[in-house]
Amino acid sequence: MVKSWLNLEEKVVIVTGGANGIGNHIAEGIKNCGAKVIICDLNVKNRQKINNIECIQCDVTKKDSVDTMVETIYQKYGKIDALVNNAGVNKPQLIVDIYEKNPIYEIDEKSFDFTFDVNVKGVLFCTQAVVKKQLKQGKGVIINISSESGMEGSAGQSIYAATKSAVNCFTRSWAKELGIKNIRVVGVAPGIMEKTNMRTEKYNEALAYTRGIKVDEISTDYTKSIPLARAGKLNEVADLVSYLISDRADYITGTTINITGGKSRG
Repeated sequence: MVKSWLNLEEKVVIVTGGANGIGNHIAEGIKNCGAKVIICDLNVKNRQKINNIECIQCDVTKKDSVDTMVETIYQKYGKIDALVNNAGVNKPQLIVDIYEKNPIYEIDEKSFDFTFDVNVKGVLFCTQAVVKKQLKQGKGVIINISSESGMEGSAGQSIYAATKSAVNCFTRSWAKELGIKNIRVVGVAPGIMEKTNMRTEKYNEALAYTRGIKVDEISTDYTKSIPLARAGKLNEVADLVSYLISDRADYITGTTINITGGKSRG
């Protein structure tokens, strides 16, 4: 067999939250590079296949569910080369309803707990379980999907931004802990991306309210805010992740790579 430049043909890769949105594009991209990919998502059934990719049902907020998922994959394939921590949620809310018109868009304890459970606790549980297997292998890669908002903050999305900032700290800290064991930990922080089926009308209404604008005023003109003057493509994120889990990226760890078209505060 002629192997590709990335040489992913022998890799076994878990993608959490891979049933829809950016996670599904990441899973497909890695699969197209030849790797064996397993989608782990709450919204799938065991042995279900999405675009010919194996699925395992898993609730990343439940340690028992995560441990069972990882053990099942490890017993079947004998290794787990990479984990992509992609599962995440986001609900636009303000610290205080400054417009005094709709208090449902003010941060509440339920939303706070749910977002941190999925975005932070889920990353912790999945990484713990996979790293225990990778230590036996003597090598492995953890990819944490973050967000530009985790570095820059985001109006109306402070809880989400805080969770992604926590994930960035996980990335740096775990890389320091695990480097001696030949396990790399890398973050990927997308900026404004092309639309997915995850961005609902209800989400857009909430985002517009928290930013004091109408839904139809949510900008699609990126020429001023993004130097490359366009939204990112989901397959571009998938390509970056595929490279980072490959041996070609063996000296990259402990950093979060922005994929934002050059967008920043400046």
